[in-house]
Amino acid sequence: MFLQQPETFDAVVVGSGISGGWAAKELTEKGLRTLVLERGRDIVHGHGGYANEHKQSWEFTHRNRGVSPAHAPTQRVQSRIPWMDEAALPLYQDDLEHPYVEDAPFTWIQGRTVGGRSLLWGRHCYRWSDLDFEANLRDGHGVDWPIRYADLAPWYSYVEKFAGVSGEALDLPHLPDGEFQPPMALNAGEVYLRDAIARSFPGRHLTIGRVAVLTRAIGDRAACHYCGPCERGCSTGSYFSSLASTLPAARRTGRLTLRSRAMAHSVLYDEAGGRAAGVRYVDLDTGELHVVRARVVFLCASTLGTTRVMLNSISARFPAGIANDSGALGHYLMDHHYQLGASGEIPGLLDRYYEGNRPTGYYVPRYRNLSAPDSDRLGFLRGYGHQGSVGRAGWNRGAGERGIGVDLKRRLHDPGPWYAYMGAWGETLPREDNYALLDTTQKDQWGVPLLRVKCTWGPNELAMRKDAVAQVAAMLKAAGCRGITTHDNHKAGEYGAEAGLCIHEMGTARMGRDPKTSVLDAHNRAHAVHNLYVTDGACMTSSACQNPSITYMALTARAAAHAVAELNRRTI
Repeated sequence: MFLQQPETFDAVVVGSGISGGWAAKELTEKGLRTLVLERGRDIVHGHGGYANEHKQSWEFTHRNRGVSPAHAPTQRVQSRIPWMDEAALPLYQDDLEHPYVEDAPFTWIQGRTVGGRSLLWGRHCYRWSDLDFEANLRDGHGVDWPIRYADLAPWYSYVEKFAGVSGEALDLPHLPDGEFQPPMALNAGEVYLRDAIARSFPGRHLTIGRVAVLTRAIGDRAACHYCGPCERGCSTGSYFSSLASTLPAARRTGRLTLRSRAMAHSVLYDEAGGRAAGVRYVDLDTGELHVVRARVVFLCASTLGTTRVMLNSISARFPAGIANDSGALGHYLMDHHYQLGASGEIPGLLDRYYEGNRPTGYYVPRYRNLSAPDSDRLGFLRGYGHQGSVGRAGWNRGAGERGIGVDLKRRLHDPGPWYAYMGAWGETLPREDNYALLDTTQKDQWGVPLLRVKCTWGPNELAMRKDAVAQVAAMLKAAGCRGITTHDNHKAGEYGAEAGLCIHEMGTARMGRDPKTSVLDAHNRAHAVHNLYVTDGACMTSSACQNPSITYMALTARAAAHAVAELNRRTI
């Protein structure tokens, strides 16, 4: 490696995914010449970039019947996720090129392209409330968030209007309503399940998933036409991704430079000025180390990617990583625990069917411990929400039915019974012993230390899982479902429900009020480096139980506005 002559920009953004795309849009629209560094390869939005979007199963080597590690020797980690198939695999990272060390089972799912995991996410968008922002303060786990819902509410509205979030308003104080496009319709089986739950469990609400998928067009992004499967890319831009929305908006300003296959190495620190001076990055194709200088730096490389960059940013002022005066950097790693639930057959409704590949399931908001810590006297703090689906069995059920020949084929002409599935996504408490730290001996091929990762479930999460399994079974039973089966894939020290698998990892450079116990302030700015902002999952102080991406978007837009205001005041 060798250093090239530095370039200069107003801002450098590391990462082009959900947070990085928003940072690029906001900073360029506010007048800053902005460089985005993206480790992944370049990709074109549309049919040219999403080559497998509408391929049929017989066009794939293994008929797209899922991917085993044997079929993907360079993607043994990426292929752990249950829904992985041959069609989606090209959008996921090469594990041999970007390894890490697991001190306990942890699945780090990584994007492989410009746009990052904004091409891969499930698109669920749920606002947090003060039940979430005040949770640490109430029960004493972690540190208090330096913001409350009122601080973020206008920014939720701002990003929802641009991204396009469809959903149903419920007027629940613990799950605030947003700026919704019209909701997608529940199917007949979901309506049946919703009504049964409402009768038997007052206070529990089944609604259509709130998702960043358009039901009304926005600009050149069309309303969803239910073609699916979404995880292969969306050439119509109907679901929100940075490739379809925020990055094009940034390009339209004429102030965006995007550099792919450029992996951030570390943040430059100006000892004399006490500020971030820019970013070092590696050209992954040549191995050369480059330097870019900037007035402000936004780290949006995903929780673990950002943490690695910060820990690797060593200087005389910060020998343990930039902005790490508190020692909290790399600690308090969280993810949502899931891979548990129940399924059963819904009776009747055989004269009803559903339409197309609707890109979302249903959602049941949290109903545990709403009034106070452990207010339900269940032996655990915080709570969980449910996501699930209801549909009719198709012709492929024939693989498990008796019979052969004409009679079997004739039976399979008609749809089978309705089946319901309900899973749970639970909050994880912040613990110092869950971490992502630099390995002291192992490095990647470019000389950057590998991450060592450990994130395990504690007694609170395990007690929550036990209750969640019992409750999903009880709700299906109340709906009259037959043949109910439950599952909890967690086995200590093994794969199946390990941290990382939910792909909601967060918390390793947390926001807080006190620089002695946190890394970032109320504006996502490093306490000790006032022109360094972190707005991806690393900034999170607690995990709540809702999907976090819409909160990352709101925090990023808010932080960008703050950064530009500070630049204009010449305070950074």
